[in-house]
Amino acid sequence: MRLRFGDCVFDPDTRQLVRAGHPVPVPPKVFELLDALIRERPRAVSKTALHEKLWPDTHVSDANLTNLVADLREALGDDAKSPRVIRTVQRFGYAFEAEATSEPETEPGADSVYRLVWGSREVTLREGSNVIGRDRDAVLWIDVYSVSRQHARITVAGEDATLEDLGSKNGTFLDGRPVQGAIAMKDGDVIRIGTVTMTLRRFDPVSTRTAGTR
Repeated sequence: MRLRFGDCVFDPDTRQLVRAGHPVPVPPKVFELLDALIRERPRAVSKTALHEKLWPDTHVSDANLTNLVADLREALGDDAKSPRVIRTVQRFGYAFEAEATSEPETEPGADSVYRLVWGSREVTLREGSNVIGRDRDAVLWIDVYSVSRQHARITVAGEDATLEDLGSKNGTFLDGRPVQGAIAMKDGDVIRIGTVTMTLRRFDPVSTRTAGTR
């Protein structure tokens, strides 16, 4: 369920956080922390429970959670001294306290004009962040040894799309060139992540005709 609070929209299904109309890059652990706090709202969640949720069967110091909360507040534009979203409960944990309202669900890809073509598969890209990788929560899940869990990201903003590598082991390439930083893409661009090759296609959102064809 999509939730709106302040100038943010949180979508757990697409794993997106949008702030002031722009997608916000959020590391997986930070996203999981926000998801956990939202699910338990307005109840406060103990540090112990958050540790078990975020680092199951792993011992980490309290500083790890403190740093995640700081990163989350930065992503949300929240102030630790005067919090509007994430409240610190002294000697206990944290709570999500912003007033949130449900956003109506939209048909997947209704506003998107981009799709990825990989062999016989065709995946519609959503507005905002689209992660590609071996993580099952990725928009395009690729279970191939040469692909990192979160390998690359395509960000769609209206009719524009950019590609960036997410620190993958085997790199991301656009039309044979290694991707460094965010690179603008166009219809027909060939993307290679690890040993997997796919093509970006841009479609007319009204007629669903491939852009540039007649």
